[in-house]
Order: sequence, then structure tokens, then C-alpha cells
Amino acid sequence: MIFGRKNRKPITIPKKEVAEWKYSTCNYCSTGCAIEIGLDKEGKVVTSRGHAGADVNRGKLCIKGLLETELFESDGRGTEPLIRDKYHEDFKTTSWDHALDHTAEKIKEIQGKYGRDSFAVISTGQLLTEEFYTLGKLVRGCIGTNNYDGNTTLCMASAVSGYKRSFGSDGPPGCYGDFEHTDCFMAFGSNLPEQHPVIYWRLKEAKEKRNFPIIVVDPRVTMFAQFADIHLPITPGTDCVLLNAMMYVIFDEGLEDQAYLEAHTNNLEELKEVVAKYDPKSAQHICGIDEDRIRMVARIYAKAGAAMSIWTMGINQSTHGSDGVANINNLNLVTGNIGKPGGTSLSITGQCNAMGTREWSSCSGLPGYRALEKPEHREEIANYWGIDPSFFPEKRGLAQTDIFPAIETGEIKGLWLIATNPMTSMANTPRIRKMMEKLEFLVVQDCYKDVETNEYSHVFFPASVWAEKEGCHTNTERRVSITRNAMKPHANSKPDFWVFNQMAKRFDNGKVIRFPEKPEEAFDEMKHLSKGENRILDISGMTYDKIEAARGIQWPFRESDEGLKGEARLYTDGKFQTPNGKANLIAVNFFNNNEQPCGEYPFWLNSGRVVEHFHTRTRTGKIGNCNKFSPTPFMEMNPDAAEELNIQHQQYVRLTSRRGDAVVMVQLTQRVPRNMVFIPFHYYDCVNRLSLGLLDPHSRQPAFKQCSVRVEPVDQAEAARLNAERRTF
Repeated sequence: MIFGRKNRKPITIPKKEVAEWKYSTCNYCSTGCAIEIGLDKEGKVVTSRGHAGADVNRGKLCIKGLLETELFESDGRGTEPLIRDKYHEDFKTTSWDHALDHTAEKIKEIQGKYGRDSFAVISTGQLLTEEFYTLGKLVRGCIGTNNYDGNTTLCMASAVSGYKRSFGSDGPPGCYGDFEHTDCFMAFGSNLPEQHPVIYWRLKEAKEKRNFPIIVVDPRVTMFAQFADIHLPITPGTDCVLLNAMMYVIFDEGLEDQAYLEAHTNNLEELKEVVAKYDPKSAQHICGIDEDRIRMVARIYAKAGAAMSIWTMGINQSTHGSDGVANINNLNLVTGNIGKPGGTSLSITGQCNAMGTREWSSCSGLPGYRALEKPEHREEIANYWGIDPSFFPEKRGLAQTDIFPAIETGEIKGLWLIATNPMTSMANTPRIRKMMEKLEFLVVQDCYKDVETNEYSHVFFPASVWAEKEGCHTNTERRVSITRNAMKPHANSKPDFWVFNQMAKRFDNGKVIRFPEKPEEAFDEMKHLSKGENRILDISGMTYDKIEAARGIQWPFRESDEGLKGEARLYTDGKFQTPNGKANLIAVNFFNNNEQPCGEYPFWLNSGRVVEHFHTRTRTGKIGNCNKFSPTPFMEMNPDAAEELNIQHQQYVRLTSRRGDAVVMVQLTQRVPRNMVFIPFHYYDCVNRLSLGLLDPHSRQPAFKQCSVRVEPVDQAEAARLNAERRTF
């Protein structure tokens, strides 16, 4: 008997003739994977592959990277500049000159009427570094508004703030190579297999060679938690309590590195005084981890020859995010695990070039980790650009999360959004919608004209995507990598670098400041500004050709350095970027100001990523083999909680918070505890209709993950109809 089809048609992969391979860097997450793009004889992209010679990914790519070349021809690409008088009218196609002229005139009109800071600019973490530097020149040196920030405030601001408070400077001190040297690995609020699959692969390879313990701190049983040796299912938002309790044990049992603390840190007695309040017996009732397990994990970490911590949004996106980062730094300083192989405090960055915006965009200061608050830094950059130092403000303006409320109060009248989509990414969507409607003028610059926020714009600039441009990225481990131009821009879209240069010509200072015509010339300016004694962000020894030959170079990499390798780690000499050269131990008291489950709203609402999507799905929602795995919003719910409410698997339900409601499909799973639900954050008009978004006082980053909701059954036919009508790509 023959089973199966009589005439089988086996799957065949069509042969793809590649005439040329172009070197590039993935434009999704911060891992920094090297990609080669295959072009046929006509110059059309036909395939891609991971570069086997790159140390970061060693030939590997995740599903997003494997399918990234489909972006060039994906639906919804912007083809021409668009313009209209009112946001609810139809767009009209216009020329680039008219769109740029009109935008410059409106910026000047708003600033003339309401003041220079009444126009705001919000960028992204997904441009090339030379574009960030040029945008900073334009905004700080020409437009002159102090209300300028990046959407990295939503993901990495707490990491930046924590690093600055502890070490005196931003810049992750470790690297992926530390996986191969560590004796204990601890992850806070990080689901590496889905967030950063290639970093997880590097970690897994290292663990197979040297079986060190992996400890995952997460309220949900993530894929990472399932693979861990120890999972700590913490109560949301209480990481600082767990860390204080661990340090209580370390000090109580004499497990600290006293010699390192005395030689390289400040404020030890203040830290001990606060930590003494967090004995494990008391802490367990707050953080949800029993005292014996707290003691065990503290001993494992402190006794390891080298121990390292990583974290992502589970720490950063909290009202205690900056304190959480500072406390992770405390743990590593107390145990002597900073600046040595396998011992580090490593933030895993979100967007492909969030590090680039932190380094060179001038959002929170001036290029190269310079501060607006320091007169010598204002004078140095003003002299280099050729303008009066008094044009710069004397302190940083509003962060992104403060810019939107300033629209609400009428302080800000105009806004330019660059490669960011706040209608999906910002907390409390109903409130953001009203803000967008109130703007007198909104410019949206994006690769896709159907991005949700474009519904409210007056001008749309179609930007080129990824390898239609050329320039550099900086990844999580401070590795500068290059994207080579693989093909010409789609239709009449333009590289962001070109848009910023053209806009600068329409302002007075744009005739004074030199704006290079090529990205590599902008990179040369950045190299010059990175030089200097005691400057850790030094890229002066790099060139485009060296970066490509090395498949990425870590900074610092100075002019005097030989070969093609930068420094893998910072602070190896125990000297920090503080006034006295010692790291600051930050004593952290925990104040529970989170919204918590109650009788009316009995469930924690948690959010996070799925491996096939990126951020607001502006790109991955258009890639069939990404979108087909998670095409619609869904919610993980514990089966026991569902049974109490008579809710079935794959049924639609309504979630309601104090801010709004959303209808989603239920996926029953034991991955979430009985009093919690989880929703991926990628979907428009979904989880951020519910989220609270209280701000961290230091970083101004929102708490996306600590709020409460109730779950209710809904009419299934009506919900299915509404879901079918939901905006999909």
C-alpha cells in the first residue's frame, strides 16, 4: 500500500543566480549581524545570507534578518512627498523642493509666533550613525529647538541613565565574548531567544562548552526562562528589592570583593545602610521570591569566579528602570565584576542603532557624549561647526515622553517625526491620538506612507530603507559596523542623510555650518570629534574599509591603535568617567508606585516581543513569512484563570484598564501566572490602548509593563468582524 499523494511534487528551491554580493548590517535589533545581499545581473536583490566571517553572528541570521531583503519591494513604500493643509483631508503629491520649502516655512512660522522650542523633533534608533550626526547638526545648529529626542527614550533611556549615574558615562562595558568567560549568567527581564535570537545562540554555544548556571528573572515563563537553570518569577516592578536582598546576603556573609570596593568605588557605607533594610525574610513578601532562593542565588553569583548580568525592557520600562540599572551595576561592583572577562553589567539594546543615537545624535546633549550643561562642550562643538556657542541651550530640553504632554498643554505646536510611530509605540493611545489632532503642523518621515501616525500629518517625506543608503551602526557591544549601498532608493524616496542636508539649506545657520555631501565625510567629522584625552568614545582609528575588513570594530579604537580590533571591554583599569575616577554605588530605596491588580482590575498586564515581529510591525507586518506566524493580536492567559471566567482557548475577549479597552484572541498557556496576562506590543490599537506609562524620574522612560486590567467575554461574531476590519498590512 502506498501512503500519501500518488504523484508527489517535492518542494524545490529555485536557483538564484547572484552576480554580486554587497556587505551590509541587519537593520532590525541591536545584535549587529553582518549580512551579504545577493544581486543579480540587473542589480535586483534576489537573496541574502549571514556573513560567516563576522564575529557577531558567524553566518547566523534570525527569521527577520533572513527575510530582510523583501523590504525593498514591500507594500506601502513611500514613493513621492505628500502634502495637505489639514490632517483629515486627502494628500496631494508634491515635489521635494516644495515639501521641504513648505516645511521650513512652517517651522519658522511656528517658532516666530510661539518661540523657538514650540517646534519639536523626535527621531529613532534605526537611522545610520552619520544620519544621526547630521540630524543633530540640523536640529541643534540650525533649527535651534531644545525639544529634540529619540524614540530610544522608550527602550534604552533607563540603561543610559543608570550607566551615567554609576560609571559617569554611557556605554555598555562588556561584550558578547564575555559569555565564553563567565561562571554565572543572570538575566533580568530579558527573553533573548525571541528578542535577540543570535545573541542567545552565542550564549548557548558558550554554555555548551562550559556549563555555567543561567539565572532568569522574569514574571513570565518565557522561552529563556524555560531554558534556564534557575527561574525567578518575580512580582512585576520589584527587581530593586530582589537586588537589594541579594546584596544584603553578600554583605552579611562577607562575600563582597572588599579590595575592589575600597579601590574603585564611592558611597559604600551609604549602600550598606540601605541594603540592611532588605533582609530576605522581608523582601520575599514584596518581590515574590522566597528567602532561601534569594540566599542561594546571591551565593552563586558572589562566589563565581566571574559573573555577568544582562537586561532589556523588563528592567528599563519601569518607574524604577534607572534605579534597577544602577542596582545591577551595584551588584557587579560589589562582587568585583566590572571590566574583566566574563564579569560585566551589559544592557542588551533594542533597536539596530540605538547606540548610534546615544553617541552622535545630540538628542540628550552634543556629539560624542558631550553635555549641553558644560560650557566647554558647547564652545567646542560651536567652534567646530562655526556658530556662536550662545545658539545652544544651557541644558537639555524635554524628553520624548514629555514632548507629547507639552502638545496637550499647548507648549508645542509643531512636530517632526522621523522613523518612529507613536500611535502604536506610546502608552495610552487614546491620549496620544488627541495630541496628534491638536498639532498645528506635523511632518512624518518614514519608509512607509501607511504608517499609522501618518494619518495625522500635514507633510510626508518618503525615506529610503536600509541598504538603499550607506553608513554605520553601533551594536550592543559598542561594535561599529557598516551598511554598503546595495541599490538605488525606491521610486522618489530619499536617504535620510539627503533630507537633513537639504533642510539645512533652508535655515540661516545652514549656510554657515558645513554639511558634508557624503556619509563618509560626516564619519570623518565624527572621528575628529571623538579624539581627546580621557574620551572613551574614540573611533578616530576607524575607516569604512577597515570596518568592513574587520566585519565590525568595537570602540574605543584610536588613531594610534594597530590592527583591526578595538577594546572589548571598558573600565578594565578600574578607572571610571567620574570626577574622582571611581564608580558610584547608588543606594536604592524601593517605593511601590506601580498600578497593581485590585478587585476591579484583577490582572497584571505584561507586554513583550515575539521573534517574528519588530517594534510596531511597520516592516515585519509586510513580510509574509514573518506576519503569518502572528498576524493578529493575541493574549496569553492562564487556563485556571480562564476557567473561572468561562473563557475558552482562541476565544475573543475584551481587556479594560482605567485608560481604554482592546479586543484580543486568547491563547491559554501556563507561561503566565494566574493573576497575569501577556500581549505582544507590536500591534496597532491594542496593548497601548491599555498601558499606563508612568515615567521613571531619572530617565523619563515609561512603565509599559506595570498596570492592571480586567478580562471579559465578548460577542464572538462581532469581535471576529472587528478583528477582520482591524488595520492589517
